[in-house]
Parts: sequence; C-alpha cells; structure tokens
Amino acid sequence: MKRVLFLLGHLSDLDIEWMLNNGSKSELETGDRLICKGEPIEDLYIILSGQLSITDGPSQKHITYIRAGEIVGEMSFLESRLPSVSVIAKEPSAVYKISRALINTRLKHNVEFKANFYYAISLFLSNRLRQTTNQLGYGSPEEADAIDENILDGISEAGSRFGQILRKFFEV
Repeated sequence: MKRVLFLLGHLSDLDIEWMLNNGSKSELETGDRLICKGEPIEDLYIILSGQLSITDGPSQKHITYIRAGEIVGEMSFLESRLPSVSVIAKEPSAVYKISRALINTRLKHNVEFKANFYYAISLFLSNRLRQTTNQLGYGSPEEADAIDENILDGISEAGSRFGQILRKFFEV
C-alpha cells in the first residue's frame, strides 16, 4: 500500500481531483491479463483491490504478487517502451486506470503537476529498487520499509487521498 502513497502524497488537491474525474475503474476476473509482456499499454494503473501476479510473460513464471496500493505500467509510461513483464489477476480485482494520453496532456500544460508527478514516480521506483535489492540479499532489511522523514509529511494526506479514490470507485 505504501507505494501509491509516494504518488498521491506529492500531488496537489487539484491534481487528485483531476485524476478522479479523468480515470475509471476496471474489474478483473481471475486469470484476466491487465498487461501482456511485449504489448503496448495505454494506461497507468493503481491496484484498488485484489491480488495480481507479475509473470515473465508467455511461460507465466511467477515473479511476485502485487496488491492494493501498487502502481503498474509506470515503467512503460516513463520509457515509452513495451512492458517487460505480464500482469495477471490471481483473484477478482479492481484497478483504477488513467490514460497515458490524458496524463501526457496534463504534463505538457501544467509544470507543477509535471514536477510533482515525476518526483513521485522516482520515489516510487527508488523504493521498489531498494526492496528488490533487499530481496536479492543485499542492502539492509531494516531499511527496506523505511520512509524518508522528508516524505512523511505527505503520507497521511496520501492515505486520505487513496481512501477518496476507493470511495469514488466503490460507491454503490
């Protein structure tokens, strides 16, 4: 869950409102593919509920699981390259998705959003790399879940914002 907080904690209230108004929820059934290795993706995703498996592609060799609060599609978004892994629902799941085209338009026309968005994604990816390094037996396990004190200010607000997204997309 911590990972989405990097993104939501560094965007403004207006940016969050824009995301809520421009994204949508997609439901996945067990076995549905959200992302296929080597195939273009047009959206950035935040996992709202459920569990998805990251696989190496066609052989479906499991790499890791992701759950609510994870972001997927960010590497392809940043690099404009095809995905290097597949993402498959391991149970019924829900994702928030927002189009790459819409994000790019906002990035082009809103310098504050651009700075905050890229800073947040860089923090997210740095955290993921630290966790991967730790899983490989390097690094320090006690630092794997640590959060920089400079980032803590936005964490509470980010948690509230994630709750806002969940409420919007799970209203009955």
